[in-house]
Amino acid sequence: KRRALASPFTPADGHRRVEFFIRMLFSALCDADFLDTEGFFDPSKTAARTEARSPSLDTLLARLTGFIDRKESESHPSEVNRVRKEVRREAVVAAAWSPGAFTLTVPTGGGKTLTGMEFAIRHAISNHLQRVVVAIPYTSIIEQNADEYRAALGDTAVLEHHSSFDPQRETALSRLASENWDVPVVVTTTVQLFESLFARRPSRCRKLHNLARSVILLDEAQTMPPALLEPTVEVLGDLVSNYGSSLVISTATQPALGRDSLTFGLAGVREIVPPEKVRAFERLRRVDVRWPTSFDPTPYEALANDLVATRRALAITHLRKDARHLTELLDERLGDRSTVHLSALMCPEHRTRVLADIRQRLRGDGEVRVVSTQLVEAGVDLDFPVVFRALAGLDSLAQAAGRCNREGNLERGELRVFVPETEPPQGVLRQARAIAERMLRADPALDLSSAAPHRDFFKHLYSAVKTDAKGIQAARERLNFKEVAEAYQLIEDDWSEPVVVPYGRAPELLESLARFGPSRDRLRALGRFSVNVEKKLVSEWIKTGAATRDSETGVTHLAGNVTAYDDRFGLLSARVARVDPHAFIVDG
Repeated sequence: KRRALASPFTPADGHRRVEFFIRMLFSALCDADFLDTEGFFDPSKTAARTEARSPSLDTLLARLTGFIDRKESESHPSEVNRVRKEVRREAVVAAAWSPGAFTLTVPTGGGKTLTGMEFAIRHAISNHLQRVVVAIPYTSIIEQNADEYRAALGDTAVLEHHSSFDPQRETALSRLASENWDVPVVVTTTVQLFESLFARRPSRCRKLHNLARSVILLDEAQTMPPALLEPTVEVLGDLVSNYGSSLVISTATQPALGRDSLTFGLAGVREIVPPEKVRAFERLRRVDVRWPTSFDPTPYEALANDLVATRRALAITHLRKDARHLTELLDERLGDRSTVHLSALMCPEHRTRVLADIRQRLRGDGEVRVVSTQLVEAGVDLDFPVVFRALAGLDSLAQAAGRCNREGNLERGELRVFVPETEPPQGVLRQARAIAERMLRADPALDLSSAAPHRDFFKHLYSAVKTDAKGIQAARERLNFKEVAEAYQLIEDDWSEPVVVPYGRAPELLESLARFGPSRDRLRALGRFSVNVEKKLVSEWIKTGAATRDSETGVTHLAGNVTAYDDRFGLLSARVARVDPHAFIVDG
């Protein structure tokens, strides 16, 4: 019997839906061609794909519910744990709903990582969907969440696909699965997911067709770049409307992505946790916010004095140089180097070790002070009684509050918002801070735990920026796939490039690269020891011999100057050109 293929668009829809349909067809053809070619030239890979069958979604659900049930039975009775159970009950009920767009609004610490996964797997089973794809904005959260998913679902049940994934944990089978995402559970970055939606290279497009009839869970969705919002939201809506997928927007601070807020917004969005329950959770405030009494800047010297008077505290600044300056002020006042510093000038491996040290210290009862840039807000599960945060957008302030009294062990935590001496970087962050200040001037008692101010904040933010700043929608209308792929870049890397720094195993890995040549494992491992540096600065370093670039791989590394990388502050650009005096010491 012949079956008609229903078209996912009509002539009245314009060319953009045609453009995405062409992408879907291209993806399916590329994947089929890759697999067919593989079967002919390398049948062992085809056999490995066939033999390595992942557990079914039913099996994964049984493992997950057992894991969560055990956690709940072992947890101490508290208001936080009561909220987590309530959220889970709502998610279980909502999982039976038909496919579509959903929001999962859960207070920070409300258990949305596991609850979101349980909803996604149950929903996929109920609606005969194929897989769950979890997209997370930062690799620091991915590593943390993927470990939790593996603990719940099994070591081999989760495909972790991102550039910073530790090659030592990668297997031949996970490499095969990462090519086309033909597995039940994928954990990836929003960069990997979104750029695949607009890519043109066969290797990047290959996985796209496997997003059809899948559950796509966007964690920390408020981090979506406003300048790319319109094309991103439209394509996600297309997946829901025309390809049988479900979209879950999971965050503690919901961005305004529905049709009621944006002309290009998502249609028919349903809330997994009912609004009245969300309001009840809002009342369960574990953090008091102390807003600035004036908008005059607070000197960092005064802030350092406040931190000294606080036994356990986290301070979050706008800029890297501010974080270092504040740390050094604390060193002077405390007379030691006990204050912990965190910033993106530290390579990922360094940051991972420092975060582990912070968590270990927090388990004790001693003094713990941490000074960080906003990278600590990216879902990092630290818990302080007091958090100092430079005035920023409401989304950033809410994330900072999420590092405060996270587990509800205190009756009240405190978020102290201060007006810093420096502005956030130019662009969206500075606009977000200005909007927050206007809202705060209009309402000095603004309730950060309420959903309403956040909706207003995102509406103001999205109206203040161009949500298709690069003209991607027009290029899609013209079916200009090359222009679209070049324009859609979540991370603007044209100003910076990674430089391998002398930390940990980096020298050993560089020696291995020189002796044995490039391999996927070696190059990815070096990513754990890299820091992004302004391209102009890197060029200067290469000219002076302070840095070396491998002509074959393009890998750039500092040329033996170990003093340029500090165990506390990471890469110190001012030291890069200096000569290490130890280089002139000759043994014997």
